[in-house]
Amino acid sequence: MNAYNFNQIEPQIEQRVERLLVQMTLEEKVGQMTQISVDRLGRDEAEQRIRQGQVGSVLTFYGAAEINRLQKMAAEESRLGIPLIIGNDVIHGYRTIFPIPLAESCTWDPALLEASARIAAEEASADGTDWTFAPMVDICRDPRWGRIAEGAGEDPFLGAALAQARVRGFQAANLASGRKLVACAKHYAAYGAAEGGKDYNTVDMSERRLRDVYLPPFKAAFEAGAGTVMSSFNELNGVPSTANPFLLRQVLREEWGFVGPVLADYNALKELIPHGLAADLQEAARLSALAGLDMDMVADGYHIHLADLVRAGQVPEAVIDEAVRRVLRLKLMLGLFERPFTDETLAETIILKEEFREKALEVAQKSMVLLKNEGGLLPLGQNVRRIALIGPLADDHHEILGCWYRIGRDEDTESVLDGFRAVLPASVQLTHVRGCDLVGAETPDIEAAVAAARAADVAILVLGEGEFMSGEAHSRAYLGLPGQQQALLEAVYASGTPVVAVLMSGRPLVIPWLANHIPAILQAWHGGIRTGRAVADILLGRANPSGKLTASWPRSEGQIPVYHAYKNTGRPAEGEGTIQFNKPHRAEYLDELNTPLYPFGYGLSYTGFAYEDLRVETPLVGANDTLVVSATVRNTGQRAGVEIAQLYVRDLVGSVTRPVKELKGFRRVSLEPGRQQRVRFEVPVQALGFWGLDMTYIVEPGKFKVWVGPNAATGLEGEFEVKAG
Repeated sequence: MNAYNFNQIEPQIEQRVERLLVQMTLEEKVGQMTQISVDRLGRDEAEQRIRQGQVGSVLTFYGAAEINRLQKMAAEESRLGIPLIIGNDVIHGYRTIFPIPLAESCTWDPALLEASARIAAEEASADGTDWTFAPMVDICRDPRWGRIAEGAGEDPFLGAALAQARVRGFQAANLASGRKLVACAKHYAAYGAAEGGKDYNTVDMSERRLRDVYLPPFKAAFEAGAGTVMSSFNELNGVPSTANPFLLRQVLREEWGFVGPVLADYNALKELIPHGLAADLQEAARLSALAGLDMDMVADGYHIHLADLVRAGQVPEAVIDEAVRRVLRLKLMLGLFERPFTDETLAETIILKEEFREKALEVAQKSMVLLKNEGGLLPLGQNVRRIALIGPLADDHHEILGCWYRIGRDEDTESVLDGFRAVLPASVQLTHVRGCDLVGAETPDIEAAVAAARAADVAILVLGEGEFMSGEAHSRAYLGLPGQQQALLEAVYASGTPVVAVLMSGRPLVIPWLANHIPAILQAWHGGIRTGRAVADILLGRANPSGKLTASWPRSEGQIPVYHAYKNTGRPAEGEGTIQFNKPHRAEYLDELNTPLYPFGYGLSYTGFAYEDLRVETPLVGANDTLVVSATVRNTGQRAGVEIAQLYVRDLVGSVTRPVKELKGFRRVSLEPGRQQRVRFEVPVQALGFWGLDMTYIVEPGKFKVWVGPNAATGLEGEFEVKAG
């Protein structure tokens, strides 16, 4: 699939930028650095500013006809005719809503995510959007943070691969609209490391951890051609990202050579005041401009103060010119000067095409993770003649859209009840009881739910979170089932009827009772418009689950953060520790295990897979060589299935300590029953490096361990060595 690379310089475009720049007044330059919300500002003032050339971009504005109306004001009624760029949150679909990004990441399938992002681009572009504020590439190791739903989980290697896939999809060439869409990697940087999992909270970490864990997905997105980046709300080591010259100038421009514009997050420039970095909006504008922030989203700090700051000599006009060059360059690369308007009849032929809906079903099926299947309860067999479908999410048409569904509509969705009705044979009796509400203390239907369960061969409980419980500003301190869902679960379990739990959420949940008592658990996430059909297909065996977790599931909130790439410590929990006061002292809890309930990379299938014959084909490698490791994966069951084989390494001794396991490769393997495949991993040794004592990237000689297996907790083990020189 071809995609545009917006992170490059083209001489012809540069010449056009310079010709425009010399014609612009200072106020018109500042206008290009200003993004407005029409709803926030008011239609009259917004339109007046557009005609005066004082707006560069508009966000959260939908519909080709309305967008064309604004574009006409900019392109035909302003002095220089510079078109607007229209930006919207197209996070996991435009109108065809796919599973939330965290769910999509559980497919471990970059090509599939590229396809889903392209569909989002097709629909958004056909309706007038030029710019999506996605992908979110924040690494997150704290499921209390609501925005974990928007990213790819806890691992930078996987996160980088999926960031690139989404950029390629969003920026795909040859969209049906004939237009282009530009991606925006966000939130730069380390937003996912907010203290306590509270949104917008402080981030304080070493530069080494920042560079090893949180920056790689951003760099990967830019290497894939992402044209813009959004600064994050959080402070990093005392300086909010919106005015952080280390992030915006040193790393982004000087080290990475990124040429696109940096956009503030919503009102973030003004929020430098409560952060305590700026005394007022004028100072916030000055600090942000000097740090390298190119566009102010809705705070109006640039609009009100930036020209005066230049005239007062507090901000050099050269700083303004550089920012404006980036904005104009992007508009020219998007082709907005040649094609500012969108065909207003196109969207109705593009949006919700049947092939898009089919792809949404495929992604939903592949994103769902089978967490438990004791006794082979699933898939439901022909002996099941009566099904009780219970729970507040069993006939839900809204929550399954997930956070940031934007213009997605409830009427486009299929509930689990719809899904079963579509595929169950007429001979199977299906009874639906809500049981309880999603939240709240009322439990009017629990007795009816228990009665339905007793009359059934199997009870399917569809439980979890609503879309309003994850996403921005939706952090949770307790990650169990909300409201009376746990009481409903325990009451139905006590009926004696076998229970299948289907969980829908925007994050990993804390479910120790459920995991200990319920024989079959399917994590369905917020799976988008085809959630219900995907659940039905999996539970009935029409589809074989293949999803694998991309964020570890804690046993309790007290374990958080729990993740696979942790450091060993001098007294590791797995070791003997040190005898002190006549007892072994180790890095462990008195009242909980260290290990997650479900580890990173974990997920079951309706068939089995065996790993055999690990071979380290290059046991001694140099820093510029390629590590080659292979293993045989065999389908040991009776069904065809897909296994996601994973490769992990550990640098045993380094000049700085290294994680116990780091993901460095993965392969999707499709196997018929009884068949096997040799899976080969090729890892550039340069990818095994880290940021050393002097904060330069280095690959050190020494011994390594390597594992190939089904998840981060288990696998075949080997070793290799990186030689000196």
